[in-house]
Amino acid sequence: MKKSILMLVALFSIAAMVLSACQPTPTPVAQEPGAATAAPAGKLSVGIVLPTKDEPRWIQDETRFKELLTAAGYDVQILFSQGDSAKEKENVESLVSQGIQVLIICPQDGTAAAAAAAAAKAAGVKVISYDRLIRDTDAVDYYVTFDSVAVGEAWGDYLVANATGTGNNLYLYAGAASDNNAFLFFEGAWNVLQPKIADGTFVIKNSSEAIALQDKATLTREEMAKIIGQVTTEWKFDVAKNLAEANLTSAKVEDKGTVFILAPNDGTARSIADAFAADSDVTKYYVTGQDAEKASVQYIIDGKQSMTVLKDVRTLVADAITAAVAYLQGGTPEQTNTYNNGKIDVPAKPSAIVTVTIENVKAAIVDSGYYPASDFTGLP
Repeated sequence: MKKSILMLVALFSIAAMVLSACQPTPTPVAQEPGAATAAPAGKLSVGIVLPTKDEPRWIQDETRFKELLTAAGYDVQILFSQGDSAKEKENVESLVSQGIQVLIICPQDGTAAAAAAAAAKAAGVKVISYDRLIRDTDAVDYYVTFDSVAVGEAWGDYLVANATGTGNNLYLYAGAASDNNAFLFFEGAWNVLQPKIADGTFVIKNSSEAIALQDKATLTREEMAKIIGQVTTEWKFDVAKNLAEANLTSAKVEDKGTVFILAPNDGTARSIADAFAADSDVTKYYVTGQDAEKASVQYIIDGKQSMTVLKDVRTLVADAITAAVAYLQGGTPEQTNTYNNGKIDVPAKPSAIVTVTIENVKAAIVDSGYYPASDFTGLP
């Protein structure tokens, strides 16, 4: 684990050194949600579009982009689409009109973003799909991502490691069906959990579609869509809380007790955990998460959330900008994998992940420099 953390820190340092040698131009400009104001003097080299400012995860990304781009001296704008695909396309068109050479975009809706990517590509802009894959278009040049299947597998591994005997109550939740990553996360989790569902270790309690498919080791996208349609949180905290409460209301007493919960990210994990904790028939729960949001790190310290997957945004941002630099210098980013977006196989080099629990939270989060110790209380 210490080796993994040191590798992440080293990656960040190396990327910063590479970038600082590349372009001596002024500071980045981060805009307010959905804003698309005029660029500073001269043409922009890189434009960045993120989905929303309303989720802590994307504030992390904005902060890390600003830190690294400032150190590198890049002229850049960071725009937010605020959950609106039409605003996303407007943001891309604004950046293209300002002369960007590379677009880094995290789509609000993977399929709807195809039009925005095509508009950029038609203008000769290199398109880097960031964190979420833009689907059903050949207008994507590169994909910067964490290994989303590995994230789901990490969730499954954690739940399996804490289960004993048979008949363990399992509740499944997923992200938004509009997000390709939600399928990859679920695929990874199913890879690990399905054999343990088939042998009776776990019993699914909140999805008739998952129960109908529980003997299938590999699911098609359409089959996953049926399950996700029943258990989607839409990445929204209130939706997650309401769904969890509805599941608990319909569950029998014997479906509670000790429960195992597949939650798709930290925000929804906290909402789901709060709902299960408030049910007097739930005596213990194990719940997954990802993104290492500060609130969830504190939940882990306090025993309210079981684990999170640290997808070190510093690494992802560094990898995105390294890819952009490669294009700006007339080269091609390093490729170790491809992801099919329904139209083409998009080249990629997945970034590393780290599983965080109470046992390693200080080393993974604080000692690695991701967050300062002063942000938390009761650190072990």
